[in-house]
Amino acid sequence: MSEYIVALTGASGAVYGIRLLRELLRREHTVHLVVSEAAYIVLGQEMDLHFERKPHLWREYLPGDLRVYSNKDIGARIASGSYITAGMIVIPCTMATISGLACGSSGNLTERAADVMMKEKRKLIVIPRETPLNSIHLKNMLALSEMGVHIIPAMPAFYHKPQSIEDMVDFIVSKALDALGIENSLYNRYSGQE
Repeated sequence: MSEYIVALTGASGAVYGIRLLRELLRREHTVHLVVSEAAYIVLGQEMDLHFERKPHLWREYLPGDLRVYSNKDIGARIASGSYITAGMIVIPCTMATISGLACGSSGNLTERAADVMMKEKRKLIVIPRETPLNSIHLKNMLALSEMGVHIIPAMPAFYHKPQSIEDMVDFIVSKALDALGIENSLYNRYSGQE
């Protein structure tokens, strides 16, 4: 199976990241998980998950080949272009992270691993979760798009007639899996008019 990097940042929408992790691990992929300090706060507030500095809790909660890194661990293997993965997804992605990626700051493991994806021309997907957007946000996302980053805003659709929050989450996660090239059927895809 393939190896992927998943980074959780402090944007609202931790449920998107957790759902993606479940899908990747269920499919027996290796997942390198980077969690920012702000993401731990959001995970606690939104999902009652309190895993700060307790990587063993991640592995109990999400069984599979999961490797957990501190966002401060700039020396982790995924910070090097010589360590090959099939892609990286930042879900949910703060506007601060998007700004860091657009500027190439590499000030933490999330930014460095994403920089590696861009310089090595590997798949990098960001799922921004912010509204409304200002001109700086839009310019940073345009800069990333021009560098080949796939941007999938966390904007659910309704043509598949979602019946629950989980249905709306699955729509976004399905789009992320599509961008990674992973087949899935998490929602009823649009089939056109009969």
